[in-house]
Amino acid sequence: MTSQPTDRSADLPTDLPADHPADHPSLDVGGLAYAYPDGHQALFGVNLTVGRGERVALLGPNGAGKTTLVLHLNGILTGGAGGVTVAGLPVEKRNLAEIRRRVGIVFQDPDDQLFMPTVREDVAFGPAAAGLRGAELEAVVHKALARVGMADFADRPPHHLSFGQRRRVAVATVLAMEPEILVLDEPSSNLDPASRRELADILRTLDVTVLMVTHDLPYALELCPRSVILSEGVIAADGRTADILTDEELMARHRLELPYGFVPSSVA
Repeated sequence: MTSQPTDRSADLPTDLPADHPADHPSLDVGGLAYAYPDGHQALFGVNLTVGRGERVALLGPNGAGKTTLVLHLNGILTGGAGGVTVAGLPVEKRNLAEIRRRVGIVFQDPDDQLFMPTVREDVAFGPAAAGLRGAELEAVVHKALARVGMADFADRPPHHLSFGQRRRVAVATVLAMEPEILVLDEPSSNLDPASRRELADILRTLDVTVLMVTHDLPYALELCPRSVILSEGVIAADGRTADILTDEELMARHRLELPYGFVPSSVA
């Protein structure tokens, strides 16, 4: 484990298409600092590199700056020092349409991004806005729903689904845009044990870079080989999830606690 993020760009595959050069990681955050208009400094020079296909958990106490960092990844927040690139493309105003396709955020509450009469229409919304029509659009929608096990629910109203099913549909709305990075905000929250396991099984199959913001440390260990602790606006630790969760001093310093009786070695 190290207090600084590791550059994994050398481990990227060499057979990527021309619009995704192999020497570019999925995400590169360099010296990112940001203060809100009220003067609150949320980030202090964050550096983070995430290689293509990695699954990384972003951990930290409330108020650590996790949401502020995530909102910089697709340009919702801008204007601070430093910068962010996604697969080599700078997060700048002129690139925002493509950046927002490349960085898909799944919110903690799926109802925040499901608003159409049917599941099919919700998943089609983004690709249709990007210009897809007809059979091509239908194929994209079917593929995205199939990837999350929801193809048989395409014509159902979202509000007729369980919470866990709605979360899977929310993931599908993002996958339909074929993102470079899938950002998950507390993906296990409010899920029953079966839905939690089903979502984990789905996430393991996805050929996409995953950044998972979570307080669910066992879920982070189950899904993410690597974890980053963000604390007071800086990266306090970056390393193997199993190593971080077994470092009692580090965990206590950053107000992270495992559930009573949970033994990390039982998963790692």
